[in-house]
Amino acid sequence: MHALTQKAAPAMSQLDARIQPVFDLVLRRNPGEAEFHQAAREVFESLGPVLSRHPEYAEASILERMCEPERQIIFRVPWTDDQGRVQINRGFRVEFNSALGPYKGGLRFHPSVYLGTIKFLGFEQVFKNALTGMPIGGGKGGSDFDPKGKSTGEVMRFCQSFMTELYRHLGEHTDVPAGDIGVGGREIGYLFGQYKRITNRYESGVITGKGVGWGGSLVRPEATGYGAVYFADEMLKTRGESFEGKRVLVSGSGNVAIYAIQKVHQLGGTVVACSDSSGVVFDDGGIDLDLLQEVKEVRRGRLSAYAEARGNASDYRTGATIWSLTSTTRVDVALPCATQNELNEADAKVLTENGLLAVAEGANMPSTPEAARLFSEAGVLFGPGKAANAGGVATSALEMQQNASRDSWSFEHTEARLQEIMVGIHEDCATTAEEYGAPGNYVLGANIDGFTRVANAMLALGVI
Repeated sequence: MHALTQKAAPAMSQLDARIQPVFDLVLRRNPGEAEFHQAAREVFESLGPVLSRHPEYAEASILERMCEPERQIIFRVPWTDDQGRVQINRGFRVEFNSALGPYKGGLRFHPSVYLGTIKFLGFEQVFKNALTGMPIGGGKGGSDFDPKGKSTGEVMRFCQSFMTELYRHLGEHTDVPAGDIGVGGREIGYLFGQYKRITNRYESGVITGKGVGWGGSLVRPEATGYGAVYFADEMLKTRGESFEGKRVLVSGSGNVAIYAIQKVHQLGGTVVACSDSSGVVFDDGGIDLDLLQEVKEVRRGRLSAYAEARGNASDYRTGATIWSLTSTTRVDVALPCATQNELNEADAKVLTENGLLAVAEGANMPSTPEAARLFSEAGVLFGPGKAANAGGVATSALEMQQNASRDSWSFEHTEARLQEIMVGIHEDCATTAEEYGAPGNYVLGANIDGFTRVANAMLALGVI
């Protein structure tokens, strides 16, 4: 899982002389946390021009402070399986930065989770949340617990044990978690139920991603996928293009991927493939979204069940990666919506050679640094995750607004707010990139815009 620590370091841009010592400090203080190192370096590579314009950031050690989480919580999670055996997992919550508001970020339940995963996700979350323009800080949490193959009772008992420790660190004005990989509506329900039981408070705003019937927001399940497509659509417009008639690959088949597929189809595109951890399904006429939702959301099944139901209309490839399809089929837009570092340099090379127009990251850091650099050099529109997948946390903040006012908005109103936020993020990233002499560079635009929003708040709050 942590192969990044074993292979030779890729060729990277030279860091600004004022930033290199800070990155060296990150490496020294966080040994073995390859994903966190990668996320930090990706931001650092954009910030040289910012420090030249704003020496006050360096004088106040803003970057050093921003790379050190305000709080890191690690705890034991004991629970009992259906056979009566006691199981032990490890829980995490990294409260990274609260300069703009309470910590906000999801919980991930997956066997690959370790402290470095949570720190990389939390670091990204700080900038992503800032880009939304909403008053929320950044944090992340999770566990190495794997919900797959567990009974409903086992998942409930784990969630209750997890929240029994975590609840003391949460609050609508302190830290507000949500879902992520392995944490959907079922898990959020068990977590919130245990929080309510322990505290004797129906504090709706303490967690987001809730069911609509008990404090949740319409559009929240769709938000990350819809938002990524809205961002991609705005990028395409800068080239006089749209999704109409475009062939699209969407990696993953979870919540983000499903609703990205739905929005692409609504905008006139055709998603021809999606994936899960077992393989890839290729459907040249377009993914059957109703069937996919029935298999993944109702049956909680694998894509092999989708392929079996579709029969000869689809091609299922066990153990393949979705990006391997690009050597045999035309792809106009790629939406990586699965997990970090899933799309590598070799994949990017094939995609660009086959005429790819745009990439919008629906997952967190799904493209390796080499792949992202190749897309940039090839002139492919590239929307980094901290900008392109900010729709989920933006709608979580909208859920917090509704909870605070004891209100409930319509689907249409909430989706319109989501689209407005995503269009604004695109505009801010594009404007910032142009202001710093790199028009069309959404990575630089997102990094600088997110960083300066947080940095200015930190300056205003003093040394804390």
